[in-house]
Amino acid sequence: MNNLWRLPGLIAVMLVLASCGIFGDKDEELEPKELVKLKNTLKIKRLWSTKVGGDSEFLLVGLRPVGDGNLIYAASQDGKVAAIDPDSGKSRWKMDLEVDLAAGPGVNEGVLAVATQDGFVILMDSGSGAEQWRSFVGGEILAQPLIKDDSVVVQTIDNRLIALARFDGKKRWEIEQAAPVLTMRGASSPMLIGSLVVAGFDNGRLAAVNIDTGDIEWDSMLALPTGRSDLDRLADIDGAIAVVGQDIYAAGYQGRVASIAAESGQVLWSREISTHVGMAADWNSVYTARDDGEVIALTRSNGVETWRNDDLLRRDPTLPVPFHTTVVVGDFEGYLHFFSSIDGDAVARVRQGKKAISSDPLVVANRLYVQSDDGSVAAYEVVQSRQQQRAPDVAESPDES
Repeated sequence: MNNLWRLPGLIAVMLVLASCGIFGDKDEELEPKELVKLKNTLKIKRLWSTKVGGDSEFLLVGLRPVGDGNLIYAASQDGKVAAIDPDSGKSRWKMDLEVDLAAGPGVNEGVLAVATQDGFVILMDSGSGAEQWRSFVGGEILAQPLIKDDSVVVQTIDNRLIALARFDGKKRWEIEQAAPVLTMRGASSPMLIGSLVVAGFDNGRLAAVNIDTGDIEWDSMLALPTGRSDLDRLADIDGAIAVVGQDIYAAGYQGRVASIAAESGQVLWSREISTHVGMAADWNSVYTARDDGEVIALTRSNGVETWRNDDLLRRDPTLPVPFHTTVVVGDFEGYLHFFSSIDGDAVARVRQGKKAISSDPLVVANRLYVQSDDGSVAAYEVVQSRQQQRAPDVAESPDES
């Protein structure tokens, strides 16, 4: 890799200089916004909490729970991988891979994949946790592995997209994009649309690759690097990519958020918003958090802004993820914030623990699963009143009850 700096280290240097007064007397502007007292108008219940493994150091690893419809799977930085019963929180199985993990799990087709910090991909049986193979790809992986049919697709932080054979881990194909001198630490997780793997890269490009052949079907510039310095030209697509039907929603740092047609790569609409957490979507809206922590909702069809909320300024929010009638966001102090998906008003706040929540929350069916940096995973649900639980009238849709 030709990256001279990684962004977290650069930010740390800038903060030290700021504390010395080099950037003026505006230190207070760098402080996280204090939370105001909130009376929850939506009742959130924690169902269970379980410890998967040890703490994650401040390395911005790509570890996040995932579900397959039957179990929830999670991994910790110190090499623990567990399959968790979604009802009880008890482990069906738990394995210690005795390596430092950086990304995963990804699950599908009865197998589970995780990635190590030193460039190995490990495939496991999702039913038993038995290891099937380890394959070296020669680069750190911070993106969730993608599993489909006979391929395991991973993306390295040095701008390579690699497909491994599910049977034995041998390389099937590889593509590489040019890497800029300076990039952020992170990588967006590849998404599958039909037979296309859609991936974002550190040079601001979004590409669709045929999963069987490795052929690039289209390549679109999402975030154009601009400016004189390498810092000004950061344009990484490191955050989550959302897919609804044949529409893709992605974002580039210091660039724009956009809706892209899956079949052609054509940009349908775009807005100038800089974010590193990426995009989440429901049927009506798309959601993101700006670099400064402001949470924003846009209409999915045309990108028109519907609301924004600045409660989490400089609190390092995660991706805002749709959950029931809210979007939920974790922060650096271990809080989960629930905002109305209609108007952005805060409706609930709970604290999972004292450690930061840096991985995106996961929603499966009507439950929320969150992994914090102390290696614990917790499950939540919305407690509905009796009036909310009544049977809908004939004229009502299920969402109106």
